[in-house]
Amino acid sequence: MATENQVPPPPGLIASLAGLAKNCLHLLLSRLELAALELTEVRDTLLQLSVVFALAMLAAWFAIAFGTATLIYLCWEAMGWKILLLLAAVFAVLAGGLLLWGRGLVRQGKLGLTATMAELKSDRDMLL
Repeated sequence: MATENQVPPPPGLIASLAGLAKNCLHLLLSRLELAALELTEVRDTLLQLSVVFALAMLAAWFAIAFGTATLIYLCWEAMGWKILLLLAAVFAVLAGGLLLWGRGLVRQGKLGLTATMAELKSDRDMLL
C-alpha cells in the first residue's frame, strides 16, 4: 500500500530535453500554419488586385486613347504640334504620380505577413 501513494520521481535530463524539443516543434508547426494561412490571404489579395488592375488599365487605355485623339483633333488648328508636346508632358507627370502612389501602397506593409512576423519576434524575445 505504501507504493500507491508515492509520487513518481521527476523526469531526468533526457526526458526534459525531449519535452523541450517537443514543445519547440509544436511552436514551429503553429507558426508555419499561421504563415501558410497568411500566405493564402496574401495570394487571394494579389489575385484580386491583379484582376482589378488589369481591367482598370484596359479602361484607362481606351479613355486615354479616345480623349487624346479628341483633344488633338480639336486643338490642332490652334496649337499645331505643340498640343502633342503638352499631352506628352501631362502623361509623363501622370505616370510619375501613379508610380509614387503605387510605391506608397507597397510600403504600407499589407503584403508583409505582419502577424507571422510579430509572433516570430515575440517567440525570439521570449527565448532570448
